[in-house]
Amino acid sequence: MTFKFLEKLSQDFSELLDDKEEYNVIIEVDQEINKKTFTAHSAILRYRSSYFNKELTNTVPSDDKNNKLITNPNISAQIFEIILKYIYGGIIDTENMDVRAMYDLMILANELEFEELSEKLENHLIESKASWLRTHFSFVYRSIFKNNKFQNLKTFCNDIVVKHPSIIFESEDFASLHESVLVSILKRDDLQMQESEIWDYLIKWGTAQNPTLPEKLEEWSDKNFITLKTTLQQCLPLVRYFHISNSDIMDKIKPYKKILDKQLWNDWKQYLMLPDRPIKSIILPPRLILKQELPARVIKLFSTIINEEHTAMISSWIDNQQTSYSLTNNPYEFQLILRGSKDGFAPSTFWDICDNHANTIVVTKVKGTNEIIGGFNPLAWNKLKTRWLKTSKSFIFSFPDGDIQNSILSRVRNENRALWYTTNKDTYGPEFGDNEFVMKSWVSDFTQDKLNFCGSPNNYEKTIRTGDKFSIIDYEVFKVVEKSKSF
Repeated sequence: MTFKFLEKLSQDFSELLDDKEEYNVIIEVDQEINKKTFTAHSAILRYRSSYFNKELTNTVPSDDKNNKLITNPNISAQIFEIILKYIYGGIIDTENMDVRAMYDLMILANELEFEELSEKLENHLIESKASWLRTHFSFVYRSIFKNNKFQNLKTFCNDIVVKHPSIIFESEDFASLHESVLVSILKRDDLQMQESEIWDYLIKWGTAQNPTLPEKLEEWSDKNFITLKTTLQQCLPLVRYFHISNSDIMDKIKPYKKILDKQLWNDWKQYLMLPDRPIKSIILPPRLILKQELPARVIKLFSTIINEEHTAMISSWIDNQQTSYSLTNNPYEFQLILRGSKDGFAPSTFWDICDNHANTIVVTKVKGTNEIIGGFNPLAWNKLKTRWLKTSKSFIFSFPDGDIQNSILSRVRNENRALWYTTNKDTYGPEFGDNEFVMKSWVSDFTQDKLNFCGSPNNYEKTIRTGDKFSIIDYEVFKVVEKSKSF
């Protein structure tokens, strides 16, 4: 019978990590200002990591004690400390780890060639943190296509893209999309786009990669067409040419026929006239366009604090409109990111969930009254920053009795001190100006200790509330998205 004492073995090796007597490797990580040094043992690093085995092989001793120095300024000290504990003890505790740290850990594990850890975290994110992946979709989608790993995450993201292609194809940074991302999307049979639309976006993407191409197509030389053809060589075979209407072929494809193989163009002409005759080109199947059934009209409760009239007025403030938008011409949709009653009222929860989100509205419901207090931040929240943020577009507001007729708007006056990203993110949530509107709690619950506050105007035009500090019933954070770009 075999007895395995793996838990005790893990504990002993974890304690070895703290041994400062026998180490022979020094590892420096993070940027110069925040540089942190770790010590380790070459034998353990070599046998646990192929990455460190290669690093140590190519590193010569740096001091008279024969210690080897490995430097990587691009690795976060916080994340690397978790990696080191994994190397020595084989344990990762994600119970109290915020999701962004978990995601960064997955990326680093992949870079350091810990395939088992990287795959485990990837699957855990998909199975347990799907909502975070969706709310941080753009960030996630672009970061995972930088290498050949994370196939499950790529599938997860592409399943979203094929149903809502405008997320990618109509995004402002579409032109900077990596070729591998575009190819992975075009391979999908269930991409919900007309083939002629796909062609238009391909041309847009291809020409954007070659900014020296003439703007007017009639000025293009044969060399220009060859340049575009070379750029799109991985994408062109994925277009379903034989499922494009004749009119679109003539209007959209023919002007660029020089980037197509002659055989394909000749086959298409033959197919048009004699569809029953065999051709040499491969005819890809049509994409599976899902039937769109009109759903029954329902009233969707998107918020427990504000209604559509509130969003129309707030939207008009965002656009500096003199009069409020109506319910029918509001150009924005408010997409819920966080709700205190669902996600928790701890200040750290705000920073974890809202991290990296820009164009957000924070709204609170004051306990004991119908008052609604909120603020708009056009910049991205960042839990790693500690400083004043500059913007001229931020504002705070109040609906004293919940009614839009008595609303109070206060725009930023000192744009250099529009928002404060605090050092103590376990106590402070969002802070607009210098206490003009701040969410705060010493007991990690905005509803409990009555420390939320609206102060005298300093960096904003006027106060939005009179009275003492207050606690809240609930609060919500929304991402403000143009309706044509929402999903």
